[in-house]
Amino acid sequence: MTVTLNLPESTAVRDGRSDKARVDIQALRAIAVVSVVLYHLWPNRLSGGYVGVDVFFVISGFLITSHLLTHPPRRLTDLLQFWSRRIRRLLPASLLVLLVTLIATRLLAPDTLWANTARYVRAAALYGVNWRMAGDSVDYLAANDTPTPVQHFWSLSVEEQFYLGWPILIALLVLIARRRAWRAVTIGLVVITAASFWYSVRETAANPAAAYFITPTRVWELGVGGCLAAALARPRFTSDATPRWQLPTSARTLLAWFGLAAIVWTLFEFTDATPFPSWRAALPVLGAAAVIAANVKHGPGSPLSIMSLRPIQWLGGVSYSIYLWHWPLLALLPYKSGGHLGRLDKVLIILATLVLSALTRRYVEDRFRTPGWARPLPKPYVLGAAAMALVVGASLLQTNEIGHRSTLADRAAAQKLAAATPCFGAAALAATPGKCPPVTSGPLTPSPSATAQRKSEAWDSHDGKNCFAHPPRFAVRTCTSGSGTTSVALIGNSHAGQWYGAMSSIAEQQHWSLTSYVASECAVSDVQERFSPTSVSQKCLAWVRNVVQDVLARHYDLVVMSDRISVGAVGYGFASSMAQYEKGYEQVLRAFQAAHLRVVVIRDTPAPGSSVPDCLATHTSDYTACDGTRQKWLPKDPTIDAVRALDDPDITSVDLTDRICEPQVCGAVVGGVPAYFDNSHLSEAFAMTLAPYLKPALLAALAPS
Repeated sequence: MTVTLNLPESTAVRDGRSDKARVDIQALRAIAVVSVVLYHLWPNRLSGGYVGVDVFFVISGFLITSHLLTHPPRRLTDLLQFWSRRIRRLLPASLLVLLVTLIATRLLAPDTLWANTARYVRAAALYGVNWRMAGDSVDYLAANDTPTPVQHFWSLSVEEQFYLGWPILIALLVLIARRRAWRAVTIGLVVITAASFWYSVRETAANPAAAYFITPTRVWELGVGGCLAAALARPRFTSDATPRWQLPTSARTLLAWFGLAAIVWTLFEFTDATPFPSWRAALPVLGAAAVIAANVKHGPGSPLSIMSLRPIQWLGGVSYSIYLWHWPLLALLPYKSGGHLGRLDKVLIILATLVLSALTRRYVEDRFRTPGWARPLPKPYVLGAAAMALVVGASLLQTNEIGHRSTLADRAAAQKLAAATPCFGAAALAATPGKCPPVTSGPLTPSPSATAQRKSEAWDSHDGKNCFAHPPRFAVRTCTSGSGTTSVALIGNSHAGQWYGAMSSIAEQQHWSLTSYVASECAVSDVQERFSPTSVSQKCLAWVRNVVQDVLARHYDLVVMSDRISVGAVGYGFASSMAQYEKGYEQVLRAFQAAHLRVVVIRDTPAPGSSVPDCLATHTSDYTACDGTRQKWLPKDPTIDAVRALDDPDITSVDLTDRICEPQVCGAVVGGVPAYFDNSHLSEAFAMTLAPYLKPALLAALAPS
């Protein structure tokens, strides 16, 4: 899990008897940011450190709502002034970090990371990156992408969306209720918070990957802070921030310790496997709310003596900048430290983060919060929009440049394919031994960066739609290319999708009509595959059966299957699942057999396990550093065993491993072409060079008996 935070101004709510920001809230900030940083540096030692973001959500909801309740927005000017403060508080530091990170990625990281980082920078600058991450999290391929240095901005997007809607909600409630405004606001906040909590529980169970990032599943955490502010506020809106009720000192001390204990327990007991946010997030959320509600004072047994220590207060004061800077440093340093972060590297990250945070707080955060930057009212909006435009424009330039490179690379690859260039791609392994020397350095066609950007047409079909069925619903989707009296179906998961371009070229040559039925991860075997939650496993199996029924109904002339087994079967370990998958494949193939369909199963291709384009971009002087052995890369494929078990001449298989790998070694580069566009899928360019070796098997299957 990757987390981030967004901190409202520390002076938003003050102790009623003091001119200083609340010490306990500053300490909570310090605890939260230290937890998050340590989790990112040492995830095995602080497995639940990601809950620090939930603590910050509560703080933000409490402080912002407290401000809105003491200064309720009654007209448009009030709202504009509120948003003006948010702009001055948050945008200067965040946009600075985004711009610096975009440049640093260009200077330090391989070019395979540039395009994705630029897209994320653009989404972060526009405060929608959490929705992009939600979409990527359910995209099997995007989920395997190398983390970008700015993906930690997702929660900043959540909070900015909260800051946009929350004051409007309060303003409407105040306007509607008029005399009973305080009660209406309180009821309204409770209803919204409860609805978000219900949705969070529901969506985390149904779609956990996306639920972690989207705004509706997180609003309740900020809402808890808001409801607490409403509970402590006076019935009549007033600038007096003194709580309208207070517990005895001893009870407040006990409540504060209870809240801190709840937070600390989750830091060590929660893990990446904990379904989150859902109801489990209530523990750190209520823990933070308890500390804030206690408003503990100095006294016997009070935690305030520790909370008020100067280092803790300083960390709380710079926590926003600490979080903004630490993740880009952590994400980019490995590219200069050999790919591994040692203890010294991590210490350097911490020191650099603290120095940059102190400078950012002094010269950026504090400077833009001065009154001069707030007048006249349009000034922050104009300057904020200009700064956002600068960052977005820089990211667009980078994205367009990478896109232009990819276009040129596609043209170069197409020209070599059309010319049947000797030793290009798979032809190098089909040639006479020694005729085609291996390419171990120098230019590649396409480049690693272009390879990473160009996937099979199944992911970006010629008609503009993605052809994949995705979890959690696995709705059947088809894409069709070519036309003719011979109809061919391509079915399977993403390792069938990787053949779509090659199959389309064959279909065009032979005047076939090609229809694809492909899904992310879900293999076409009649077995319940182990997804989380269980409902996704059931949807996958339903997709398999629906696809089989549709293929039978359309009675294709040829069915081409290919799969990668990436998850075990329900109730079995991964290795022992292979027998279950084989039985499931036999059941599917027997259904095709009974309908007299002809089937060709493409044996699953070798899988490196880590990003080949990233590796090639990093090892430009020796591409063999990215190679692997057949023994390690070549997976077991139960579909082949199922074909053998049926022993039917109309159900055959084709194995192209010898056109991908040498007898012992599988190369990351074959014939000057990067063989993979990620950690397991054949690149579009290389798959196209395999088409001449796949075509004979398909023609043989269609030949009259």
